[in-house]
Amino acid sequence: MIKDIKGLHHVTSMASDARQNNRFFTETLGLRRVKQTVNFDDPSVYHLYYGDETGSAGTVMTYFPFQNMMLGRPGVGEVGETQFSVPKGSLKFWQDRLSSQGVDGLDGDTVFGAGRLRFMGPDGDSLALIESADDRRSSPWLAGRIPDDAAIRGFAGARFSLHETAATEELLGFMGYQRAEKEGDVTRFVIPNGNGADTIDLQLLPNRPFARQGAGSVHHIAFAVDNRETQLEVRKALMDTGYQVTPVIDRDYFWAIYFRTPGGVLFEIATNEPGFDRDEDTAHLGEALKLPSRYEEFRAEIESSLVPLAA
Repeated sequence: MIKDIKGLHHVTSMASDARQNNRFFTETLGLRRVKQTVNFDDPSVYHLYYGDETGSAGTVMTYFPFQNMMLGRPGVGEVGETQFSVPKGSLKFWQDRLSSQGVDGLDGDTVFGAGRLRFMGPDGDSLALIESADDRRSSPWLAGRIPDDAAIRGFAGARFSLHETAATEELLGFMGYQRAEKEGDVTRFVIPNGNGADTIDLQLLPNRPFARQGAGSVHHIAFAVDNRETQLEVRKALMDTGYQVTPVIDRDYFWAIYFRTPGGVLFEIATNEPGFDRDEDTAHLGEALKLPSRYEEFRAEIESSLVPLAA
């Protein structure tokens, strides 16, 4: 069994409009844009990162905004809901705020004893705020005009939509997650002593059609390990178990490996090192367009192809 995973590292989704996406996550949700770079495989497309003050692992939502991309179709074989942690008692603030800004899909309920407010992102992204009384993360981004007693702390976790859950349950157990409880068709798994982004919920939906990825869909979900040495150990353990895992890929702000899960969800294992301050001072994270070194000679061409994020 793997014992080195700390919880979530980041969640990466797709969008249809970079400016709209940036405005929603920085203004409506009050997250900090901690990095603006490009899709390393397609530098004509941004890769935008939103998180807490420093872009801590377990707080960062990232997006590939492919301009005018077709909307995804929700279904099984995907991350069906990305969940953010907010302080207990703050859902009324968020209900009022999101409602006043015309956010779609607002729906409040309780899951596993915690208040939840579901809502949609600009492309129909399935998002939720989950109240937590004991989230100890202390560096929310407060310059976005969200008060400290309501500001997003990072991820609470994520919910997968699956035709069957047994194989994914086995994988999560191998990755160090423990089965916690069940509520209806949803089974919760928790990583002990994690980084705050500690839960994965598996929802059994045997009659739902498969998802079609597009704008608003989660592309992949990443789990955190401390460093490259640990990542290599995790990679070997996964491969010894039969998973087809990519070589280590340098993403400038972390190293990444990827593999496809039995339920169809794309997993990444990402390192906490070197972090988003490797090429920017913490006070100015996300302000300038940062490019991988192999693209620097094409900077002028790349910048001319990207829509400015500020109107």
